[in-house]
Amino acid sequence: MKPLLIKNIKKLVSASQSAPQKVAGKQMKQLSSIDNAYLLIADHKISEFGPMDQIPSISDAEVMDASGRFVLPAWCDSHTHLVFPETREIEYTDKIKGLSYEEIAKRGGGILNSAKRMQEASEEQLYNDASKRLKEIMSYGTGAVEIKSGYGLNTESELKMLRVIKKLKEESPVTIRSTFLGAHAVPPEFKSNPDKYVDLVINEMLPEVGKENLADFVDVFCDRGFFSVDQTSRILEAAQKYGLRPKIHANELDFSGGIQTGVKYNALSVDHLEFTGDEEIKALKDSDTMPVILPGAAFFLNLKYAPAREIIDAGLPLTLATDFNPGSSPSGNMQLIISMGSILYKMLPEETINAVTINGAYAMGLQHELGTITPGKKANLIITKPIPSVEYIPYAYGENKVEMTILNGRIVYSG
Repeated sequence: MKPLLIKNIKKLVSASQSAPQKVAGKQMKQLSSIDNAYLLIADHKISEFGPMDQIPSISDAEVMDASGRFVLPAWCDSHTHLVFPETREIEYTDKIKGLSYEEIAKRGGGILNSAKRMQEASEEQLYNDASKRLKEIMSYGTGAVEIKSGYGLNTESELKMLRVIKKLKEESPVTIRSTFLGAHAVPPEFKSNPDKYVDLVINEMLPEVGKENLADFVDVFCDRGFFSVDQTSRILEAAQKYGLRPKIHANELDFSGGIQTGVKYNALSVDHLEFTGDEEIKALKDSDTMPVILPGAAFFLNLKYAPAREIIDAGLPLTLATDFNPGSSPSGNMQLIISMGSILYKMLPEETINAVTINGAYAMGLQHELGTITPGKKANLIITKPIPSVEYIPYAYGENKVEMTILNGRIVYSG
């Protein structure tokens, strides 16, 4: 593969010779950039970059002119449920009529609806549908994504989901991380004894997941009406045997203790966070756990918005992700999430970009290979259409600003 030399870049964003693992607090307002720049890609990785007056002469390179365009790291979407059997638009009308998320779940909708359909779906169909979704999110600039199981809710179906994710990992140019979320909801047959379902997750599902090496992380929906702190703790302790670091669904519906539990077990991230107060922020300080907000879910479900400003102003890092799923956030468009970050959560454009690049990479354990334009990292990049400024990215919320997505040094989308 020939080296690729991109020249005349209007602005090269998030470019640094050495990058932090994450950015927090006031640092989130800072985006290192170079005006009128070049970028060299070689062997699928970022090789070098700098101002145009220092552009190297490389005789065998393919040359691309990016005049008027910005180049950024590809988005890192650290929370999705991208493998699912069918959409749930009928429940959407129930929401319009005023039913709550919990009310829909109690009558067999929500996660339980997807679980029933998951048991009927073939691996081939799941793979084909998810592959189409991956292509779609690439067109919006996503280069890395975490995908959870959790619509199986029995051993066979959970393993089916994870095997599909494993195949996607092997065959897609997108960098993928896999999360085992057997504790996504309590199946109807265990409603009278949810601890028995926790036993099933621990004693049957986890050993099979570990045996086949099907997951990078473990997750639990630790919230009101789902799994308690004690039940979550049992699962996380059992998962340690298999080397699965936690990523917790926490505090979406109430002050559940999920954030504190995540910190206690050194979770890589705690996600949702609509109910986050002083105690939760205090717990996150001096921890290695990344707070992740999912604007699409709060918007779609008409929930209260997580306190993004308070989290950042307390000196913490913050990530934004899509929560792409059929029931509560049916979109994998990270550009829309960036716009929501600014419009709904009062985040500056620079803060939103950091939230979906370097901090998103951290929330997947990928900060050493993705999230910034740094020599030696994977060449996962976005080339925008001609745009006036970084601020335009969240501002023009209905427009796809991506002209080209480059993953592993190869063009995978050209609009």
